[in-house]
Amino acid sequence: MATQGSESTKPTVSNGEVSSNGTAATTDGQTVQTAENAQDPQQQQQQQQAPNAWQVIKGVLFRIFIIWAISSWFRRGPSTPDPNTPAGAPRVPSRNLFPKDTLMDLYIYVSQEEVFSDFNNTDALFWFHRDLVYGDWATGESGDGCYQQYKELDISEKVQQNGSLYIHVYFTKSGFHPDPKRKGQYRRLATVHSTKMLNKFKRRKFLKTKNLLTGETEADPEMIKRAESHGPVEIISHWHPNLTINMVDDHTAWVKGSVPPPLDQYVKFDAVSGDYYPIVYFNDYWNLQKDYYPINETLTKLPLRLTYCPLSLWRWQLYAAQNARSPWNFLPEDTYEQSDEDQDSVKVALLETNPYLLGLTIVVSIVHSIFEFLAFKNDIQFWNSRQSLEGLSVRSIIFGVFQSLVVLLYILDNETNFVVQVSVFIGLLIDLWKITKVMDVKLDRENKIAGILPRLVFKDKSTYVESSTKIYDDMAFRYLSWLLYPLFGCYAVYSLLYVEHKGWYSWVLSMLYGFLLTFGFITMTPQLFINYKMKSVAHLPWRMLTYKALNTFIDDLFAFVIKMPMMYRIGCLRDDVVFFIYLYQRWIYRVDPNRMNEFGTSGLDHTQNNTAETTPAVTDKPEGEKKND
Repeated sequence: MATQGSESTKPTVSNGEVSSNGTAATTDGQTVQTAENAQDPQQQQQQQQAPNAWQVIKGVLFRIFIIWAISSWFRRGPSTPDPNTPAGAPRVPSRNLFPKDTLMDLYIYVSQEEVFSDFNNTDALFWFHRDLVYGDWATGESGDGCYQQYKELDISEKVQQNGSLYIHVYFTKSGFHPDPKRKGQYRRLATVHSTKMLNKFKRRKFLKTKNLLTGETEADPEMIKRAESHGPVEIISHWHPNLTINMVDDHTAWVKGSVPPPLDQYVKFDAVSGDYYPIVYFNDYWNLQKDYYPINETLTKLPLRLTYCPLSLWRWQLYAAQNARSPWNFLPEDTYEQSDEDQDSVKVALLETNPYLLGLTIVVSIVHSIFEFLAFKNDIQFWNSRQSLEGLSVRSIIFGVFQSLVVLLYILDNETNFVVQVSVFIGLLIDLWKITKVMDVKLDRENKIAGILPRLVFKDKSTYVESSTKIYDDMAFRYLSWLLYPLFGCYAVYSLLYVEHKGWYSWVLSMLYGFLLTFGFITMTPQLFINYKMKSVAHLPWRMLTYKALNTFIDDLFAFVIKMPMMYRIGCLRDDVVFFIYLYQRWIYRVDPNRMNEFGTSGLDHTQNNTAETTPAVTDKPEGEKKND
């Protein structure tokens, strides 16, 4: 048989969601026309919220890191010994079995069988192209070495019911045939074969939500029936009408056992000659997830446009790195899987953003990560070395713990991926640690809870109580409550009347989370009020605030470069406004050397003051006393 250089043809399952109105979110990656009449009316996708900017950029940075890792592997020596090579035996570089400018014939079959053998079935033959030139970049319909073939496939009832379709690609040297039964026309070293599953399986989750007051839901009745019959999660086959078949123009002298990952899974060596077969790569990277649609009983034909193109070794390395498995492979299967929006957002940014602007965005994102780390470092350092709480809003710190707790409970209720949950949990731990720095926390072992557990006792620190800061802090939150509580009540009523929820617990969390997301900036104002009353800003952690402000300005840049929700852009703007008020306060409240700074010290030289107090003053004597001396 021909050497199998096939990609993994096992069914892969991606995550998607179905909202309460019965629409599905779907999930992979090439761009060509999507069949407009192939959509199922009941499966129209819900309008998706734009992705977060940093998920886009971090995805790009991770892929850049993978490319760097591949380059470093090329510079290294052999890493994985070949078990078939005797110990100490020299490794001989191999060569491509198809030399440059080799004439090839292309055979493409589409079948429901993963292992294809029915070469005499003319209905299975999708495309036959004679006398392709290996490594030719000048011929073709557009003069770039590419050719296309478009057909509509008749699908069976099995495929409509979550069956699979496979594409079997054979390249043979001119004059040969891929059927091993044809003794005179088949040759093993003249045939390269690769297989791929054309459809893609996605998980569709049914979110059972309803109006808590009326018990009604806007969900599609058909979707409700499917949820009752198939359970909360359904596996559905999806289709994309475009696929590119790349023949990599590569004649590198690869050494068996020393091909760096992830390239090693594509380079296939012949067991007898030791040479390697040409690399056939199925390129679906530019197929956006939103263009996939479900295969069901309403579809009788599936459009398929295949494109054959040569591919350079450098570009193939990029694609291989992009499709490399996530480094979080030690976690469960779906723990770090990117959502459809995350995967598409990187590709859309690469396709639609000006190259210079995209390069600037990547550089600025690296700077953002540095500032983010420095802000975190200085924040920890500030609170760890803080000796006085004069001028600082302790209530804002406590309210920040409440915010972090609500966010953590909300993402747990909405089944966010594990990595996000861990990051939010770490942030909550840091906020709890700050509580021990702004308050005296003790265990009361005498008044135990239920007579078993020691009681936690929180007490304001003396530097906070004895100063005027506590009075101003209480005053600020009292004024703030006049605005905050009415807004909170109105938002709670709105959420209860017009938004569907899974239950009362989900309503409480989503209502609190939405309120904090919308009006959370109000909690920044108590510190401004304290600064105003004390006529000073010397007590603030200016290094941390500066780094966070720079990050906010970078967020502003991304908010206009990358498509974002309007609420996110408003959030960036409000943070800018608050920081400019801080800057204005710093300008009008000049530095007072007598005031304590963030480390609990002032600008006076206490050593000189103490010397002046202990040394007796020397005065000049009257003239009469001097004469008597």
